[in-house]
Amino acid sequence: MRGGAAGGLDCLDMVAHSPVTVGFDIGGTNTRAAVVDATGAIVESLGTPTPHDAEGLTDTIVRMVGDLRATHDVGAVGVAVAGFLDPSCEVVRFAPHLAWRDDQPVRRDLEEALGLPVRLEHDANSAAWGEYRYGAGRDLGTWVFFAVGTGIGATLMHRGEIYRGAFGTAPEFGHITVVPGGRVCSCGKQGCLERYASGTSLVDCAIDIATEGSFKDSAVYRAVVEKRASGHDIMAAARGGDELGLAALDSFATWLGRGLAIVADVLDPAHIVLGGGVSDDADLFLDHARASMEANIVGAGYRPLPEILCAELGSRAGMIGVADLARELL
Repeated sequence: MRGGAAGGLDCLDMVAHSPVTVGFDIGGTNTRAAVVDATGAIVESLGTPTPHDAEGLTDTIVRMVGDLRATHDVGAVGVAVAGFLDPSCEVVRFAPHLAWRDDQPVRRDLEEALGLPVRLEHDANSAAWGEYRYGAGRDLGTWVFFAVGTGIGATLMHRGEIYRGAFGTAPEFGHITVVPGGRVCSCGKQGCLERYASGTSLVDCAIDIATEGSFKDSAVYRAVVEKRASGHDIMAAARGGDELGLAALDSFATWLGRGLAIVADVLDPAHIVLGGGVSDDADLFLDHARASMEANIVGAGYRPLPEILCAELGSRAGMIGVADLARELL
Protein backbone atom coordinates (compact mmCIF):
# COMPACT_ATOMS: atom_id res chain seq x y z
CA MET A 1 0.00 0.00 0.00
CA ARG A 2 2.79 2.39 0.93
CA GLY A 3 4.56 1.74 -2.36
CA GLY A 4 1.35 2.33 -4.31
CA ALA A 5 0.74 5.63 -2.54
CA ALA A 6 4.29 6.77 -3.22
CA GLY A 7 3.92 5.84 -6.87
CA GLY A 8 0.73 7.88 -7.07
CA LEU A 9 2.46 10.88 -5.50
CA ASP A 10 5.38 10.51 -7.90
CA CYS A 11 2.96 10.51 -10.83
CA LEU A 12 1.17 13.65 -9.58
CA ASP A 13 4.52 15.30 -8.96
CA MET A 14 5.63 14.56 -12.53
CA VAL A 15 2.44 16.11 -13.91
CA ALA A 16 2.82 19.17 -11.70
CA HIS A 17 6.42 19.72 -12.78
CA SER A 18 6.22 18.64 -16.41
CA PRO A 19 7.26 21.33 -18.90
CA VAL A 20 4.56 23.57 -20.27
CA THR A 21 4.28 24.73 -23.88
CA VAL A 22 3.58 28.16 -25.32
CA GLY A 23 1.01 28.64 -28.06
CA PHE A 24 1.04 31.70 -30.32
CA ASP A 25 -1.90 33.00 -32.32
CA ILE A 26 -0.45 35.50 -34.80
CA GLY A 27 -2.99 37.72 -36.49
CA GLY A 28 -2.56 40.67 -38.79
CA THR A 29 -3.32 43.10 -35.95
CA ASN A 30 -2.37 41.37 -32.69
CA THR A 31 -0.06 38.60 -31.55
CA ARG A 32 -1.17 36.56 -28.55
CA ALA A 33 0.78 33.97 -26.59
CA ALA A 34 -0.37 31.61 -23.85
CA VAL A 35 1.34 29.18 -21.52
CA VAL A 36 -0.69 25.95 -21.73
CA ASP A 37 -0.33 22.99 -19.39
CA ALA A 38 -0.85 19.29 -20.12
CA THR A 39 -4.59 19.55 -19.39
CA GLY A 40 -5.16 22.27 -22.01
CA ALA A 41 -5.54 25.00 -19.39
CA ILE A 42 -4.09 28.46 -20.03
CA VAL A 43 -1.79 29.37 -17.14
CA GLU A 44 -0.71 32.81 -18.35
CA SER A 45 -1.17 34.87 -21.51
CA LEU A 46 0.33 37.93 -23.17
CA GLY A 47 -0.61 40.12 -26.12
CA THR A 48 1.06 42.77 -28.27
CA PRO A 49 0.57 44.45 -31.67
CA THR A 50 1.87 42.39 -34.61
CA PRO A 51 4.99 43.88 -36.27
CA HIS A 52 4.86 44.42 -40.01
CA ASP A 53 8.36 43.10 -40.84
CA ALA A 54 9.72 39.57 -40.56
CA GLU A 55 12.63 40.49 -38.29
CA GLY A 56 10.37 42.40 -35.94
CA LEU A 57 7.93 39.48 -35.80
CA THR A 58 10.69 37.04 -34.88
CA ASP A 59 12.04 39.44 -32.25
CA THR A 60 8.56 39.83 -30.77
CA ILE A 61 8.10 36.06 -30.45
CA VAL A 62 11.53 35.69 -28.85
CA ARG A 63 10.79 38.50 -26.38
CA MET A 64 7.39 37.10 -25.41
CA VAL A 65 8.75 33.59 -24.92
CA GLY A 66 11.57 35.06 -22.82
CA ASP A 67 9.05 36.87 -20.62
CA LEU A 68 7.08 33.66 -20.12
CA ARG A 69 10.16 31.53 -19.50
CA ALA A 70 11.05 33.80 -16.59
CA THR A 71 8.32 32.14 -14.52
CA HIS A 72 7.50 28.92 -16.41
CA ASP A 73 9.45 25.82 -17.49
CA VAL A 74 8.74 26.11 -21.23
CA GLY A 75 9.63 22.99 -23.21
CA ALA A 76 8.36 23.83 -26.71
CA VAL A 77 6.60 26.54 -28.68
CA GLY A 78 3.69 26.30 -31.13
CA VAL A 79 2.89 29.05 -33.65
CA ALA A 80 -0.51 29.31 -35.36
CA VAL A 81 -0.23 31.23 -38.64
CA ALA A 82 -2.98 32.65 -40.84
CA GLY A 83 -1.44 31.65 -44.14
CA PHE A 84 -0.31 28.86 -46.44
CA LEU A 85 2.20 26.36 -45.04
CA ASP A 86 3.88 23.44 -46.76
CA PRO A 87 2.48 19.98 -45.87
CA SER A 88 5.27 19.36 -43.33
CA CYS A 89 4.61 22.72 -41.63
CA GLU A 90 8.20 23.86 -42.00
CA VAL A 91 7.87 26.97 -44.18
CA VAL A 92 5.35 29.76 -44.70
CA ARG A 93 4.53 30.07 -48.37
CA PHE A 94 2.30 33.09 -48.05
CA ALA A 95 0.59 34.92 -45.21
CA PRO A 96 -1.52 37.79 -46.59
CA HIS A 97 -1.49 39.83 -43.37
CA LEU A 98 2.03 38.96 -42.17
CA ALA A 99 5.58 39.58 -43.36
CA TRP A 100 6.31 35.85 -43.73
CA ARG A 101 6.08 34.63 -47.33
CA ASP A 102 8.05 33.22 -50.29
CA ASP A 103 8.74 29.85 -48.61
CA GLN A 104 10.38 31.43 -45.58
CA PRO A 105 11.74 28.66 -43.27
CA VAL A 106 9.96 30.04 -40.22
CA ARG A 107 10.18 26.91 -38.10
CA ARG A 108 13.95 26.65 -38.52
CA ASP A 109 14.47 30.37 -37.93
CA LEU A 110 12.40 30.37 -34.74
CA GLU A 111 14.07 27.24 -33.37
CA GLU A 112 17.48 28.87 -33.88
CA ALA A 113 16.33 32.11 -32.27
CA LEU A 114 14.57 30.46 -29.31
CA GLY A 115 16.75 27.44 -28.66
CA LEU A 116 13.51 25.43 -28.29
CA PRO A 117 11.59 23.00 -30.51
CA VAL A 118 8.91 24.81 -32.55
CA ARG A 119 5.72 23.56 -34.17
CA LEU A 120 4.12 25.60 -36.97
CA GLU A 121 0.47 25.12 -37.90
CA HIS A 122 -2.28 26.86 -39.86
CA ASP A 123 -4.49 28.94 -37.57
CA ALA A 124 -7.73 27.14 -38.45
CA ASN A 125 -6.05 23.74 -38.00
CA SER A 126 -4.72 24.88 -34.63
CA ALA A 127 -8.18 25.93 -33.47
CA ALA A 128 -9.69 22.70 -34.77
CA TRP A 129 -7.10 20.69 -32.89
CA GLY A 130 -7.87 22.61 -29.71
CA GLU A 131 -11.57 21.82 -30.10
CA TYR A 132 -10.75 18.17 -30.86
CA ARG A 133 -8.65 17.78 -27.74
CA TYR A 134 -10.52 19.95 -25.26
CA GLY A 135 -13.72 21.33 -26.78
CA ALA A 136 -16.68 20.55 -29.01
CA GLY A 137 -14.70 18.14 -31.22
CA ARG A 138 -14.00 15.58 -28.52
CA ASP A 139 -15.01 12.04 -29.51
CA LEU A 140 -16.05 13.08 -33.05
CA GLY A 141 -15.03 10.99 -36.07
CA THR A 142 -15.29 12.84 -39.39
CA TRP A 143 -16.06 16.51 -38.86
CA VAL A 144 -15.31 19.98 -40.15
CA PHE A 145 -14.25 22.99 -38.15
CA PHE A 146 -15.76 26.03 -39.87
CA ALA A 147 -14.44 29.29 -38.42
CA VAL A 148 -16.32 32.49 -39.25
CA GLY A 149 -14.55 35.69 -38.24
CA THR A 150 -12.95 38.43 -40.32
CA GLY A 151 -12.82 35.77 -43.03
CA ILE A 152 -13.56 32.04 -43.16
CA GLY A 153 -11.18 29.27 -42.17
CA ALA A 154 -11.86 25.55 -42.25
CA THR A 155 -10.33 22.22 -41.26
CA LEU A 156 -11.29 18.64 -42.05
CA MET A 157 -10.67 16.29 -39.13
CA HIS A 158 -10.86 12.54 -39.75
CA ARG A 159 -10.32 10.04 -36.97
CA GLY A 160 -8.09 12.36 -35.00
CA GLU A 161 -5.98 13.58 -37.91
CA ILE A 162 -5.86 16.87 -39.79
CA TYR A 163 -6.38 16.49 -43.53
CA ARG A 164 -4.03 18.86 -45.37
CA GLY A 165 -4.33 17.94 -49.05
CA ALA A 166 -1.42 17.29 -51.39
CA PHE A 167 0.12 20.75 -50.96
CA GLY A 168 -0.98 21.68 -47.45
CA THR A 169 -3.74 24.18 -48.24
CA ALA A 170 -6.96 22.18 -47.87
CA PRO A 171 -9.73 23.14 -47.40
CA GLU A 172 -10.22 26.78 -48.46
CA PHE A 173 -14.01 26.98 -48.36
CA GLY A 174 -13.90 30.72 -47.76
CA HIS A 175 -12.54 31.27 -51.26
CA ILE A 176 -14.95 29.14 -53.23
CA THR A 177 -16.66 31.40 -55.77
CA VAL A 178 -20.36 31.61 -54.97
CA VAL A 179 -21.19 34.77 -56.96
CA PRO A 180 -19.28 34.99 -60.27
CA GLY A 181 -18.18 38.58 -60.76
CA GLY A 182 -19.35 39.42 -57.22
CA ARG A 183 -17.72 41.33 -54.41
CA VAL A 184 -13.94 41.72 -54.66
CA CYS A 185 -12.03 39.56 -52.18
CA SER A 186 -8.64 40.28 -50.60
CA CYS A 187 -7.39 37.04 -52.16
CA GLY A 188 -7.66 38.63 -55.61
CA LYS A 189 -10.77 36.78 -56.73
CA GLN A 190 -14.36 37.95 -56.90
CA GLY A 191 -17.49 36.51 -55.31
CA CYS A 192 -15.78 34.36 -52.66
CA LEU A 193 -17.97 32.85 -49.95
CA GLU A 194 -16.28 34.87 -47.22
CA ARG A 195 -17.36 38.08 -48.95
CA TYR A 196 -20.95 37.05 -48.20
CA ALA A 197 -20.75 34.97 -45.00
CA SER A 198 -18.10 36.46 -42.69
CA GLY A 199 -17.96 39.14 -40.05
CA THR A 200 -16.73 41.75 -42.50
CA SER A 201 -19.38 40.75 -45.04
CA LEU A 202 -22.07 41.88 -42.62
CA VAL A 203 -21.11 45.46 -43.45
CA ASP A 204 -21.40 44.85 -47.20
CA CYS A 205 -24.76 43.14 -46.69
CA ALA A 206 -25.97 46.15 -44.72
CA ILE A 207 -24.70 48.61 -47.35
CA ASP A 208 -26.45 46.73 -50.18
CA ILE A 209 -29.69 46.49 -48.23
CA ALA A 210 -29.63 50.12 -47.08
CA THR A 211 -29.37 51.36 -50.66
CA GLU A 212 -32.23 49.13 -51.79
CA GLY A 213 -34.83 49.82 -49.10
CA SER A 214 -36.09 52.38 -46.66
CA PHE A 215 -34.13 51.91 -43.44
CA LYS A 216 -33.54 55.55 -42.50
CA ASP A 217 -35.05 54.96 -39.07
CA SER A 218 -32.34 52.38 -38.31
CA ALA A 219 -29.92 53.36 -35.55
CA VAL A 220 -27.00 52.29 -37.74
CA TYR A 221 -28.28 53.61 -41.07
CA ARG A 222 -26.06 56.68 -41.22
CA ALA A 223 -22.95 54.77 -40.13
CA VAL A 224 -23.70 52.13 -42.75
CA VAL A 225 -24.21 54.48 -45.72
CA GLU A 226 -21.13 56.49 -44.69
CA LYS A 227 -19.19 53.21 -44.43
CA ARG A 228 -18.26 53.78 -40.80
CA ALA A 229 -20.05 50.72 -39.37
CA SER A 230 -18.23 47.52 -38.41
CA GLY A 231 -19.45 43.96 -38.37
CA HIS A 232 -19.70 44.23 -34.58
CA ASP A 233 -21.94 47.28 -34.99
CA ILE A 234 -24.27 45.42 -37.35
CA MET A 235 -24.43 42.38 -35.08
CA ALA A 236 -25.14 44.55 -32.05
CA ALA A 237 -27.90 46.35 -33.96
CA ALA A 238 -29.45 43.00 -34.91
CA ARG A 239 -29.36 41.83 -31.31
CA GLY A 240 -31.17 45.00 -30.35
CA GLY A 241 -33.90 44.33 -32.93
CA ASP A 242 -32.80 47.01 -35.39
CA GLU A 243 -34.50 46.46 -38.76
CA LEU A 244 -31.41 47.08 -40.90
CA GLY A 245 -29.22 44.95 -38.63
CA LEU A 246 -31.69 42.09 -38.80
CA ALA A 247 -31.97 42.32 -42.59
CA ALA A 248 -28.18 42.22 -42.97
CA LEU A 249 -27.94 39.25 -40.60
CA ASP A 250 -30.67 37.49 -42.58
CA SER A 251 -28.58 37.80 -45.75
CA PHE A 252 -25.46 36.63 -43.92
CA ALA A 253 -27.25 33.58 -42.49
CA THR A 254 -28.62 32.59 -45.89
CA TRP A 255 -25.15 32.64 -47.41
CA LEU A 256 -23.62 30.86 -44.44
CA GLY A 257 -26.14 28.07 -44.87
CA ARG A 258 -25.27 27.78 -48.55
CA GLY A 259 -21.61 27.55 -47.57
CA LEU A 260 -22.34 24.81 -45.06
CA ALA A 261 -24.29 22.96 -47.76
CA ILE A 262 -21.16 23.04 -49.94
CA VAL A 263 -19.15 21.63 -47.01
CA ALA A 264 -21.69 18.82 -46.61
CA ASP A 265 -21.83 18.10 -50.36
CA VAL A 266 -18.05 17.90 -50.75
CA LEU A 267 -16.97 16.21 -47.52
CA ASP A 268 -20.12 14.60 -46.05
CA PRO A 269 -19.07 15.12 -42.41
CA ALA A 270 -21.13 13.86 -39.50
CA HIS A 271 -20.61 17.14 -37.65
CA ILE A 272 -19.71 20.74 -38.40
CA VAL A 273 -18.27 22.72 -35.50
CA LEU A 274 -18.92 26.43 -35.99
CA GLY A 275 -16.16 28.60 -34.53
CA GLY A 276 -14.62 32.03 -34.99
CA GLY A 277 -15.66 35.31 -33.45
CA VAL A 278 -19.03 35.46 -35.21
CA SER A 279 -20.05 32.18 -33.57
CA ASP A 280 -20.39 34.04 -30.26
CA ASP A 281 -23.70 35.35 -31.62
CA ALA A 282 -24.85 32.04 -33.11
CA ASP A 283 -28.13 32.23 -31.22
CA LEU A 284 -29.15 35.03 -33.59
CA PHE A 285 -28.55 33.23 -36.88
CA LEU A 286 -27.82 29.52 -36.50
CA ASP A 287 -31.41 28.31 -36.98
CA HIS A 288 -31.71 30.33 -40.19
CA ALA A 289 -28.30 29.13 -41.43
CA ARG A 290 -29.24 25.51 -40.68
CA ALA A 291 -32.49 25.90 -42.64
CA SER A 292 -30.57 27.42 -45.54
CA MET A 293 -28.13 24.49 -45.49
CA GLU A 294 -30.98 22.00 -45.53
CA ALA A 295 -32.62 23.80 -48.46
CA ASN A 296 -29.44 23.86 -50.54
CA ILE A 297 -27.83 20.51 -49.81
CA VAL A 298 -27.77 17.88 -52.56
CA GLY A 299 -30.39 15.19 -51.96
CA ALA A 300 -32.29 17.25 -49.41
CA GLY A 301 -34.79 15.04 -47.61
CA TYR A 302 -33.09 11.81 -48.67
CA ARG A 303 -29.82 11.86 -46.72
CA PRO A 304 -28.58 12.36 -43.15
CA LEU A 305 -27.58 15.95 -42.41
CA PRO A 306 -24.48 16.96 -40.48
CA GLU A 307 -25.12 18.13 -36.95
CA ILE A 308 -23.97 21.71 -36.39
CA LEU A 309 -22.29 22.35 -33.06
CA CYS A 310 -20.86 25.56 -31.62
CA ALA A 311 -17.19 25.66 -30.65
CA GLU A 312 -16.45 25.76 -26.93
CA LEU A 313 -12.99 27.33 -26.61
CA GLY A 314 -13.69 30.64 -28.32
CA SER A 315 -10.70 32.81 -29.22
CA ARG A 316 -8.42 30.62 -27.08
CA ALA A 317 -8.76 27.59 -29.38
CA GLY A 318 -5.82 28.38 -31.65
CA MET A 319 -3.35 28.98 -28.83
CA ILE A 320 -4.49 25.91 -26.91
CA GLY A 321 -4.46 23.73 -30.01
CA VAL A 322 -1.02 24.68 -31.31
CA ALA A 323 0.46 24.48 -27.81
CA ASP A 324 -0.93 20.94 -27.54
CA LEU A 325 0.58 20.05 -30.92
CA ALA A 326 3.92 21.46 -29.74
CA ARG A 327 3.74 19.17 -26.71
CA GLU A 328 4.30 16.25 -29.08
CA LEU A 329 7.85 17.59 -29.57
CA LEU A 330 8.78 17.12 -25.88
